[in-house]
Amino acid sequence: MLIALGAVVSEGQGSRVKFEIGGLSVAFHRPHPGKNAKIYQIIDARVFLEELGVIP
Repeated sequence: MLIALGAVVSEGQGSRVKFEIGGLSVAFHRPHPGKNAKIYQIIDARVFLEELGVIP
């Protein structure tokens, strides 16, 4: 979803991934060993979208 909004993706150390849009940025850790995001990651993504003016 963030990429569809035009986010620039940067790979960090380990499993960290950073998304930048319009001067704002957010970083997440890729979930491992599974592929399910944690609740706090979903909340962080929602807050980031709201800061961008996107209504999730």
